[in-house]
Amino acid sequence: MKVVVIIPAAGLGTRMASAASAKGKRPAASKQFTELAGTPILIHTLRKFVASVEVGEICIALRANEIEGFRARLEKEAKDVLKKKVRLVEGGEHRQQSVAHAIAATSASPDDIVLVHDAVRPFVTAELIHYVIEAAQKYGAAIAGVPAVDTIKEVQRTAEGAVITATIPRERIVMAQTPQGFRFDVLKKAFDEATADGFMGTDEASLVERSGHEVAVVMGSARNIKITTPADMELAEFYLGK
Repeated sequence: MKVVVIIPAAGLGTRMASAASAKGKRPAASKQFTELAGTPILIHTLRKFVASVEVGEICIALRANEIEGFRARLEKEAKDVLKKKVRLVEGGEHRQQSVAHAIAATSASPDDIVLVHDAVRPFVTAELIHYVIEAAQKYGAAIAGVPAVDTIKEVQRTAEGAVITATIPRERIVMAQTPQGFRFDVLKKAFDEATADGFMGTDEASLVERSGHEVAVVMGSARNIKITTPADMELAEFYLGK
C-alpha cells in the first residue's frame, strides 16, 4: 500500500492581497504563495508531508501558468521537498476539478490511500497525518474534524438578511478540516459519479458521502488553521514564532 497526497493549489485567494499590501509587500498571485517567514505557505505545507515516512508521492494541482515557475522555485529554494516523488499537474477552475485532474494523473491501486489537503493549512502535524491514514485504511474514508464550540444556527436567507429556523445541537456538529483520506477506489468512484451527474461538492468527503460511503472523523486540531484572511496570517505568524 502506498500513500499519495493531493494538494489543490490552483485558487486565487484574493482575500490575502490586503495582508501583503498592509506589510508593504507585493501581493502574491495566489494565497498559497504568500510568504510566511520568507517562505511560501504552500512550501511550509509540503514540508509537513515530506517529513511523513508514510507518504510516498505528492501531487500538486496548480494554475497552468504557475507550474514551471513553482518547479524552478522548488529546485532552487526547497530541494528538500523533492526528496519525495512530486508531480505538478494543471488544476481546474474549482477545487473539485483540480483534485479530479490530480486523481487522473495518479497511478494508484484500489487499496492505496489518497490524502487531500488544503494548500494553506501549514500547521498539520505528523500525528494527524498518521491518524487520518490509519482511519482511511480501516474505514475507507476519513477526515480530520474539530467539535463546534459556538452555537450553530440554521437560517433562511431573506432580502433583508437572515432569519433563524433552527438551532443545531453542537454535539452533532464537527468543523471539517484536512487532510481528508480515502482508499483510491472509494474516492475515484465518488468523483466519477459526481462528474457524470454534474454535481459540485464542498469538499471530497461530501462526494464520498453522496456516493453512499460512510466517512469517519478523527480529532483534528485548533492549530490546524486554514489561512484565508489577514487575521489568519497574523495567527499563523504567531504559531510559527512559537
